[in-house]
Amino acid sequence: MNELEEYFYGNPGRQIFKWHHYFEIYDRHFKRFRGKEIVVVEVGVFQGGSLQMWRKYFGPNAKIYGVDINPRVADLKEENIEIIVGSQSDRDFLKRLKNELPAIDILIDDGGHKMKQQIFTFEELFSKIKPDGVYVCEDVATSYKLGYGGGYKRMGSFIEFSKSLIDRLNAFHSEQRWFQPDLFTKSMDSLHYYDNVVVIEKRPRLNPPIASKTGKPVFEDDKLSTTKNLAIKFLYFLNSILQFFRLPSFKLNR
Repeated sequence: MNELEEYFYGNPGRQIFKWHHYFEIYDRHFKRFRGKEIVVVEVGVFQGGSLQMWRKYFGPNAKIYGVDINPRVADLKEENIEIIVGSQSDRDFLKRLKNELPAIDILIDDGGHKMKQQIFTFEELFSKIKPDGVYVCEDVATSYKLGYGGGYKRMGSFIEFSKSLIDRLNAFHSEQRWFQPDLFTKSMDSLHYYDNVVVIEKRPRLNPPIASKTGKPVFEDDKLSTTKNLAIKFLYFLNSILQFFRLPSFKLNR
């Protein structure tokens, strides 16, 4: 049992509502921040118990911000805990929030759990997270619930939205001009899927090298001669045309 679980089950403060397996996920991705001067933002305050839990877990150097649509939560402000009232369904509010907040180390979306809310929050605030920070979206099970705008394989659900991030993570390897690395590709280190939770860890990246027998980094394009590389790229391009017209394509052996 980690310290977050111990705090939860012996909770001395306000009410906390979390799934049991979340605490292992939190500790796995958050423990490197403990004792440091960090900024934690949690969207969705509820009774304020999780804000107290974060303050205890991360220590006195952490600054905790809670964001919620309910104006009553403003009374939950405490030492090192700030409360900001606003709706994550409102892009204009999120843009203002981005300008007002300091750079974020950890962002936890435990808000309304509707599809637009989760997507808007990611789109507007992900860039505010520091280069080595962490983004967490909780309760993504709503992507399978019709009442929240979700549904299995339903376009516009947060889970379907997040699947496109897998492609963007791997965009360095794309040989199609229309799909190339973007700022997200160059800032994301890893994407983790858990039951009901998505975690993204940030880290600045360039085109990743591969290991060689000499110990010298070798980039993907260096493995082949320039002529062969050009030939393979041409065949990939030709295959994309053949596939578009649903014609048999070439088998490529590198």
